[in-house]
Amino acid sequence: MKTVLMIPARYASTRYPGKPLAELRQKDVTVKSLIQMTWEAALQVGGIDAVHVVTDDDRIRNAAEGFGASVLMTSSEATNGTERCAEALAQVDADLIVNLQGDAPLTPPWFVEALIDRMKDDTTAQVATPVLRCDRQTYDMFIEDRKAGRVGGTTAVFDTNLHGLYFSKEVIPYMAPGKIPDPVPVFHHVGVYAYRPDALRAYMSWPEGPLEAREGLEQLRFLENGATVACVEVDARGRLFWELNNPEDIARIESVLAGA
Repeated sequence: MKTVLMIPARYASTRYPGKPLAELRQKDVTVKSLIQMTWEAALQVGGIDAVHVVTDDDRIRNAAEGFGASVLMTSSEATNGTERCAEALAQVDADLIVNLQGDAPLTPPWFVEALIDRMKDDTTAQVATPVLRCDRQTYDMFIEDRKAGRVGGTTAVFDTNLHGLYFSKEVIPYMAPGKIPDPVPVFHHVGVYAYRPDALRAYMSWPEGPLEAREGLEQLRFLENGATVACVEVDARGRLFWELNNPEDIARIESVLAGA
């Protein structure tokens, strides 16, 4: 199965303009852009035949080519990473497309490898995406963001077959304060996807649905149109996972990098 990994990146983020070029300091005090760190994370994934940064912005293209990345250009009409991957599909030959979004440099390679394995084993799944059970620290970060009025990470709920039921920027399921079980029954959705090419083509034929529009979550378009999204539970193996959603997240990610 020929597998191509794409890193969709746009400059004009509503919440954080220029986010792919935001600089982060690592343990050895080296400073790298978010898009470069994500590219380097992608190169650690096994079973990938090619890696491309996918963008419509010349600033991102120039930065990516500057550190040796392959770049596929798309139109400025793409409204999210899935649409950008779908546009780029015409430029590659692949049986499986992996979308590693450009704001998740802490994504371990085994998260992505688990998706590839699931898509090989589950022929009914049109899309696969990782979910990570929250530890108390991550759960508290979710609650802290919501109390501060920040839209942070995404949570997921799924059925007994690990097929996605819903994804939300709210913390679901609800738990009363002071009654948080251990382990915490909240799953952090990791913004990585594996798609079959036909699923990407179908996605482009569907209009944005009301749930996708309200939540601002691209994967809800699949659920709103009856497509099966397989949730793959992954293990962080003691590492803290967080995405760069807001400027405040830089300090969180740099603290993880400092201890890496």
